[in-house]
Amino acid sequence: MDVVVLIGRILFAALFIGSGINHLAQANAMTGYATSRGVPLAKVVVPVSGVWIIVGGLLVLLGIWADLGALLLLVHVVLSAALMHAFWQETDPQARQGEMVHFMKNTGLAGAALMAFALFAAVDDLGLTITGPLFTLN
Repeated sequence: MDVVVLIGRILFAALFIGSGINHLAQANAMTGYATSRGVPLAKVVVPVSGVWIIVGGLLVLLGIWADLGALLLLVHVVLSAALMHAFWQETDPQARQGEMVHFMKNTGLAGAALMAFALFAAVDDLGLTITGPLFTLN
């Protein structure tokens, strides 16, 4: 089971770490997009969210308080779904469909992050981690 969880951590974290790096490397483009979606203080929010998801991804990947990392990622995807992919506000059918797909993707990632949090917080010894959980769900 340890290796299976490790592979899952690698695959899950890679998405967020890559996205966080993109937030920083493409900050101007990401800020423009966030601004167009009505995100307040987008110039600050974009790099902060990039660092946020890199940290969350690294915590999950390395198994350092992976439960905390999963919570950080959960917060990000919930906020991103609500702020960036509000499909219900779209009037163009194609734009609505595209935003709905992104919203549902983020909803699914939120579910995965919540399950990861529960797994890491409930099971003390998943093995192949650097630390145990920060939170306890027993």
